[in-house]
Amino acid sequence: MRLNRPSVPGPFTRRLTTTVVATALLTTALATGSTAPAQAMAGEVAHPSSYVDPLIGSSNGGNTFPGATLPFGMMAWSPTSTTGDQTSTGAANGYEYNATRMRGLSLTHVNGAGCNPGAAGDVPIMPFVGDVTSSPSADTRDAVYASNFSHADERAVPGRYTVGLASGAGADLAVSSRAGVADFTFPSDRPANLLFRVSNSLNGSEDAHVDIDAAHRKVTGWVLTGAFCGRRANGGVNNRKSYYKLYFSASFDRAFSSTGTWKDGTLSPGATTASGGEGYATGADRAGRGSGGWVGFDTSADNDVRMRIGISYVSLAGAETNLREEIPRRAGVDEVAAAGSRAWDRELRSVRVAGGTEDRRTAFYTALYHSFQQPNLISDTDGRYWGMDQAVHRVERGQAGQYSNFSGWDQYRAHIQLLALLKPRVAGDFAQSLYNFARQNGGVWDRWVHVSGATHVMTGDPTAATLATFYAMGVRGFDYLGAFDSLVRQATEPHPDGLSDAGCPGQCVGQRPNLAQYLTSHYAAQDVCHCWGGAAETLEDAVADAALGQWARLLGRDEEARVFADRGTWWRNVFNPAATANGGYAQARRLDGSWVTPFSPSTDVGFAQGSSATYTWMVPQDVAGLADAMGGRETAATRLDGFFHQADGSWSVRGGDALRYDPTNEPGIHAPWLYNALGQPWKTQATVRQIVDTVYGTGPAGLPGNDDLGTMSAWYVFACLGLYPKAPGSADLLLGAPVFTKAVLDRPGRADIRIEAPAADATHAYVDSVRLDGRAHGRSWAGAALTLRGGTLSFGLAEQPNTSWATDPAGLPG
Repeated sequence: MRLNRPSVPGPFTRRLTTTVVATALLTTALATGSTAPAQAMAGEVAHPSSYVDPLIGSSNGGNTFPGATLPFGMMAWSPTSTTGDQTSTGAANGYEYNATRMRGLSLTHVNGAGCNPGAAGDVPIMPFVGDVTSSPSADTRDAVYASNFSHADERAVPGRYTVGLASGAGADLAVSSRAGVADFTFPSDRPANLLFRVSNSLNGSEDAHVDIDAAHRKVTGWVLTGAFCGRRANGGVNNRKSYYKLYFSASFDRAFSSTGTWKDGTLSPGATTASGGEGYATGADRAGRGSGGWVGFDTSADNDVRMRIGISYVSLAGAETNLREEIPRRAGVDEVAAAGSRAWDRELRSVRVAGGTEDRRTAFYTALYHSFQQPNLISDTDGRYWGMDQAVHRVERGQAGQYSNFSGWDQYRAHIQLLALLKPRVAGDFAQSLYNFARQNGGVWDRWVHVSGATHVMTGDPTAATLATFYAMGVRGFDYLGAFDSLVRQATEPHPDGLSDAGCPGQCVGQRPNLAQYLTSHYAAQDVCHCWGGAAETLEDAVADAALGQWARLLGRDEEARVFADRGTWWRNVFNPAATANGGYAQARRLDGSWVTPFSPSTDVGFAQGSSATYTWMVPQDVAGLADAMGGRETAATRLDGFFHQADGSWSVRGGDALRYDPTNEPGIHAPWLYNALGQPWKTQATVRQIVDTVYGTGPAGLPGNDDLGTMSAWYVFACLGLYPKAPGSADLLLGAPVFTKAVLDRPGRADIRIEAPAADATHAYVDSVRLDGRAHGRSWAGAALTLRGGTLSFGLAEQPNTSWATDPAGLPG
C-alpha cells in the first residue's frame, strides 16, 4: 500500500506559531546528496520517500526500527519497547511491533543487528503522565513508568516519528543528522514530566550522568556504554566493556515546574544531578540499577512542550554545536521533518523506477531506505570523532565524515556493493573510516565495528573483501594504497591475538586466527584454529584472499596478485569429495589432515551460523572450480536444485531446514545466482523471483529475518533490479529478471545505469534476451565497464524460460 505523508493527529499538533526557516539553511544543515533528476522518466516515482514504510521488518526478527533518522545519520530517535522486563525489549534492536508498551524514545539505533539485545538504544526519554513518586530504575517490570500504545496512534515516515500513548501523552519527533526537535504533548489537567533514563541503553552501561539546569531550561548528560553482543551465553562476556560515551544536550521552550533525579532505588525530588550505570550483567543482576532525572511542566494553559536536542560522541560542547549548526533555533518539527523528507527523496532517487505494483514499490523503496541507514556518522560537524584507541581524532583531509557501524560478515555480500554502486563518495569515506580505525587499533581491522569499538563478532576477514570490492567498483576516496598494504600485513603476519580463544565462538579476538598454521596447512584446522569454525574460517578467508588478489592485480602488484589468487583456491582443502555417498561437501578438518566425524550435510560443526549444506556453496570467487569438484556443471546444478526444492519438487526457500536455502542469514544468500555460472540462468530467474515474491513483502513481517545493517534489504534491491554482484573484489554484475519496467541508477559523478524491461510484471519472470547499449548480449553477466562507466541494459522478458540464452560455456561467469 502506498504511504502518503500523514498529517500529525490533532492532539499532537503544536498550537504555537513557528517561524518558517529558509529552505537553503535547512537543506545545507540536514541533507546531502544529488539533486533531483533533470529529466524524469514517464511514470517514474516522483517522491520515493512516500513509499517507505519504516515499520517493515519490525517483527519476524527483522530488528528494524521505525523512528526518525536521516541517511547515514548519527541520530536515530526511536521507541524502546518493553515486554515487562526493564532489561529486555522483545527485540534485539529495541522495538518489536507486537510489544505495544513503551518505556522511552531512545536517541541512537543500528538497523537490523541480530545480537539480542542489540546496539545502542541510548538515553530513552519518556513522556510520563503523573507524579514521579519512586525511582524509575526500581520499576523493573515497567509497570509504572511505561505506557501502552496502539499502532493506530503511531505514524512512522522517513525522518519523522509520531506516537500517542495510552497515558494521554504524545511525542512528535524529527531529526537532522546529529540533532532533533520534539513536541511532547500532555493532558492539561494532570502532572506532566519527561524522564531521562540516561543509564538505560539496550545493553546496559558502565556509568551515566545527568545535569538539570533549571535557570537555562536545559538537561544535559552522557552515558558510558558499548557491549554490543556482550550478553551472549558463549563468549559474550568478552564484550562486556565500554568503548563510547554518548553526550546529549536538550533545551526547552519553557521553564520547569519541578525537577528530580534517581539512582538505583533512591529517588531525590528537587535534585539536579545524578550518576550511575546499570552494568552489563543479565537479569536480576542488572535490574533495578541505574540513574536518571526528570523535569516537570505546567501544561494547564499550553499542553505542548518543545525540546531541541543534540548528540555527540566527543563532548557536551560537541553536542551543543551539532544542534546549533544543524537546526536553526526557531525551526519546529514540521520544518525539520520537511527537510528530512527532502533529504530522503534526494538519496532514494539514486534509483528511479517506473512500473511495478504499489506493494512492490513500497517494499523496494523501504529496502533502499534501510540500505541507506548505515554506515553512520560518528564525527561532529567540526570533524572530530572518538577513535578506536579511545582518543579524540579529526577526519583526514578530503574525508567528509567518520563513519562506523560495520557488520562486515553480513555486509560484504550485498550491502557494500550497493553502497559502492550508488553512493561512491560515502563508500570512500567509509573505507577511510575503517582504515582510520585499524591504524588506531594496532593495525588490526576488526570484523564488526560498533561506534568506536572493536567487537570481534562473527568470523573471517570481511574488511579485506569490502575494501577490495570498493576499489574494484571504482571507489577511490580513501588511502587505498595504505589500506591495501595494511590488509596484506593482517593476512600475512601472525598476530598474538590469533592464538587466543577469548570470545570464542562468535567473538574470537583474532582477526586472522592462528595465521601461521593457516599459512602452513592451507586451511584452518578445527582443533587448533582459535576460531568459530575451521571450515567456515577457511571459506571466508579464501573469499577475502581472492578479493585481495583482484585488488593487487588492479594495482599492478603482480606477485601479491598471484599469491592471493592462489590462496583464494584454498577452499578446496575443506571440500571433502567423499563426504557422503551422494557427493562432496565442505567439512571441518583437524591439524593432522583427518576429517571431523561423524558428518552429515546438516552439521554446524566447523561452521558459523550455518550448516555444511549451506557453506558448501560459499565459493562465489570460483564457481567453476566448485562445479568441477562436484563432478561438473550439470551435477552441480542438479545439487543446487535440491538446495532450493524438496524431494517432491516444491520450493524450500523460507528457511528452517538445515539442508536447504536459508534467506535469513548470509552464508548462502548468493546461492540463487550460482545457476548463471552453471549454464542454467533461467533457474536463477525462477528462484530469485520466488524469493522476492514469497519471502519479502510489505508490513512488519516483510523481511525474512535480521536486516543485518541493510544486507537483506540490499539483496532485495539488487534482485528487483535484475542485478547481483558476482563476487567480492569484482565489479562484474550477474543478470536476472527485473521487476520494474524501467529503472535508472543515478550515481553522483558517474554515468547512469539504465535498465529497461517493458514486459516486466508478475508473470514475466524469465529473461528471453538482453541488449547492452543496443547490442545483443548473450551472457548472464555484465563486466566492470557497466559498473564503472554506465550504460543501458534492455531486457526482453517472457513468461516461460528461454533455456538457450546465456548458456554458452565460453561465456559463463567464472
